[in-house]
Amino acid sequence: MPKIYTKTGDKGQTSLVGGSRISKGHIKIESYGTVDELNAWIGVLRDLPENESRKDLLKEIQDRLFTIGADLASEPEQTRKKIPSLYPADVELLEKAMDEYTEQIPPLRAFVLPGGHLSVSYAHVARTVARRAERQVIRLAEQEEVEPLIIIYLNRLSDYLFVLSRKLTQELGTEENAWKARH
Repeated sequence: MPKIYTKTGDKGQTSLVGGSRISKGHIKIESYGTVDELNAWIGVLRDLPENESRKDLLKEIQDRLFTIGADLASEPEQTRKKIPSLYPADVELLEKAMDEYTEQIPPLRAFVLPGGHLSVSYAHVARTVARRAERQVIRLAEQEEVEPLIIIYLNRLSDYLFVLSRKLTQELGTEENAWKARH
């Protein structure tokens, strides 16, 4: 088995799918690196016993995040080559799950403070990482062509994670803490 380290990135450069090298500080690398971080947080959520019934959906989300990462890690001209694709049905899957959860939880009447249970907090951390990934991909799209469905998916995923946090709060019998502004 080859060594995991190659030393090719020791000077702050990395390779894209297609072979060109760019700075590890480039917004492209920040974008797919944050998607990778988000994927790790989805893995944490998937491993929680409270999400046993959602394990398959969370793995599907992780698979789609790898798809997004492959797209973002490619040179723009490489996106025409055979890499995995994202489909509108992937967004619809998240929307369907949100609709199901929303029918089962009380209406939202105020901003919600993250917390109340470790599982709920993990969902909120994943939500904020999804929002950061979305912002970074939007900045990348200002510099080069990005598949628009990626931005839509990340936006919907952060919404899903918020609804999931509320669903977990309900399932765990934990109090949802509404934010109350000081006057």
